[in-house]
Amino acid sequence: MYLLLKHLHVTCVVLSGLGFLLRLFWRLWRPQMLARRWVRVVPHGVDSLLLGAALGMVVMSGQYPFVQPWLTAKVLALIGYILLGSLALKRCRSPLAQLACGGLAMLMFAYIVSVALSRQVLPWTA
Repeated sequence: MYLLLKHLHVTCVVLSGLGFLLRLFWRLWRPQMLARRWVRVVPHGVDSLLLGAALGMVVMSGQYPFVQPWLTAKVLALIGYILLGSLALKRCRSPLAQLACGGLAMLMFAYIVSVALSRQVLPWTA
């Protein structure tokens, strides 16, 4: 069961990251695409599956954030990713600010993935 959850989680991570990049592209160059219903609904479904799989793996493995430093780093970086993504897709008005926040969000995304793969708070030192 754990392996199934892990595969679901990784699949949703890829879909979530690609979905964010696509929505950022549309925000900058084709904003009318963001008005489509499926564009507003699908990311919530993917992210809900992502979170559900993550919580399932946490319970099954017994490794919890604020106990395991690398999981704590992932949770805090996830909050940063969500905030930066929200700025990029909804709050920032200028294209430059949208692009900057989107780029920083993707750096946070890359950090989260690298922490997950290395299980180190500072994965570039591992």
